[in-house]
Order: sequence, then structure tokens, then C-alpha cells
Amino acid sequence: MDPVGIIQKYYPGESAAFQILCKHSRSVADKALAIGSAHPELELDLQFVEEAAMLHDIGAFLCNAPEIDCHGSAPYLCHGFLGAELLRKEGFSRHALVCERHTGTGLSLEMIVHYNLPLPHRDMRPQSMEEQLICFADKFFSKTLLDKEKPVDRILKNMFRYGAESVLQFERWCKFFLT
Repeated sequence: MDPVGIIQKYYPGESAAFQILCKHSRSVADKALAIGSAHPELELDLQFVEEAAMLHDIGAFLCNAPEIDCHGSAPYLCHGFLGAELLRKEGFSRHALVCERHTGTGLSLEMIVHYNLPLPHRDMRPQSMEEQLICFADKFFSKTLLDKEKPVDRILKNMFRYGAESVLQFERWCKFFLT
């Protein structure tokens, strides 16, 4: 599988959106691979981790996020499940789950319903260890400050807006992945 080749099917190679997506995704992939390599006892599929990390935000172009050169009509919150739909059509259902489940620390069905989010009514929390690792690594990088890794304390501060469960999940991942 060639993740960049798949991205190029949907993003013009000369576009800022392509450059931003590839740079962000490479940072997430490198962080996830470094953490995964430090934990051989987890027996992670690191090839899958790299591929899925590169593709986790592929649905962004379908959303309205002009600050990252994405001019679609959907709210940015939808980029995960929209990307999952694209990857399922491409025949990559396992990779699609990473797209669908990486928003925040994952979105429970209860959260989706309670906040009336414009998402399908299903649980969208990362399940496999690979999904959790990519979701965790993604929190360290934004698409607007591409060359800066966020410190854990800043990530935690930002997580508070998503509720206590998101903060607790991120703290659990820190203890699990960073020790």
C-alpha cells in the first residue's frame, strides 16, 4: 500500500492542503512509530500504524477548513467518518476504522447523541492498540503549527473542552505509552 499515492487521488499534489496533510500525517506516523518501537511487548503491527497514521485525516478535504486549504461543505468534525467512507471504498476497512475513531480521544455514542453531533450514531472510540496509539500520537500535532510538537500539559489543557472522560483517557494513554 502507498498512503501518499492514495492521498494524491483526492488532493492535488501542488495544493497547500496536500502539503499540510502529508506533513501533519508524517509527524503523527513518526511519533506513533517511535512509541510503538519502544514497546515491543505490545506486538504492534507497525507497518499498519505507519499506513493508517498517514491516512487518518484523508477526509479533511471534504470539510470546510479554509485555514488548511480544505473547502468542502461538511463541518470539520466530520472528517474522520468521511475519510473512513473513502478508505472503505478503496478497500482498506481496517485503516478506515482509524479515520473514524481518532477524533479527540474517540467519541462515544452517548457523546454523539448528547451533543447532537453531525455524525453517524455509533461508537467511534479507538479499539485496537494500533488505533489507540495513532489517536494518541495525533494529539501532539496540529495542522496549523506543523513544525511544533505540543507538550503534554498543553494537550491536557485543550482536552478539558471535550470533557472529563477525554482528559482521563489521554492521561491513561500517557501513563501507558510514555512510560
